[in-house]
Amino acid sequence: QVQLVESGGGPVQAGGSLRLSCAASGRPYAMGWFRQPPGKEREFVATINWSGSTTYYADSVKGRFTISRDNAKNAVYLQMNNLKPEDTAVYYCAVRSSNYAYTHPSGYDYWGQGTQVTVSS
Repeated sequence: QVQLVESGGGPVQAGGSLRLSCAASGRPYAMGWFRQPPGKEREFVATINWSGSTTYYADSVKGRFTISRDNAKNAVYLQMNNLKPEDTAVYYCAVRSSNYAYTHPSGYDYWGQGTQVTVSS
């Protein structure tokens, strides 16, 4: 069982930046960030494999968001720059029982509680 705790969310103005962090209780394998905008389904944001050598991003965040990890701290991060109102959502960290990055939520075994990001125009 892996426990995940996200932090770093909050209100921000459009064009601003936030850095989300996710701390895992056990050895995490591939990890990902997903988000759920108000009234919408959960969607993929970014994923990273265990070594950090492979990353994938949703087209909507490519060039603005960066996923990274620190395996010594069992942590994954999401640097979000040039935020837009449409980035407003609850952001979730997730872990797979596999070393390979994956873009669909069905491939993840453990999820955090989520952290709210609100971007105002």
